[in-house]
Amino acid sequence: MVRVYATPEQLAAWTGQPAPTDASRLLARASEDIDEALLTAVYCTDAAGMPTHPEVTQALSDAVCAQIEYWQETGDTGTGAAGRWTSVSLGPVSLSGPRGGPTYPGAVDLADRAHRALNRAGLLPGVIGECPHCHGGY
Repeated sequence: MVRVYATPEQLAAWTGQPAPTDASRLLARASEDIDEALLTAVYCTDAAGMPTHPEVTQALSDAVCAQIEYWQETGDTGTGAAGRWTSVSLGPVSLSGPRGGPTYPGAVDLADRAHRALNRAGLLPGVIGECPHCHGGY
């Protein structure tokens, strides 16, 4: 089950635009990207795996909204297909070198603003150890 860290209302507030009609799909995809970026992060969760500390909850919401904002700016739809090439032609097919972004297949192309939100909350880089938000407890 995908944990979704932001609402359409939070997305609209973040971007200053009404949430797109496919906001639920985008929020779920962006939340998956954020989960992937946090594979080794330590933070307290409830039984459903949702963060329990307000600063972590806010950071994850901000990161999800920033990820969608990034997709909107790059023309992506959350699939990762947009922005992969510096030049593309269709007849007779011509592709030029890849743009910056993920360095291996399946890597998350994490938006800079999403990275900063997670970093400010102490979630990146992930380290195994005591939960900094629980002050030693889980």
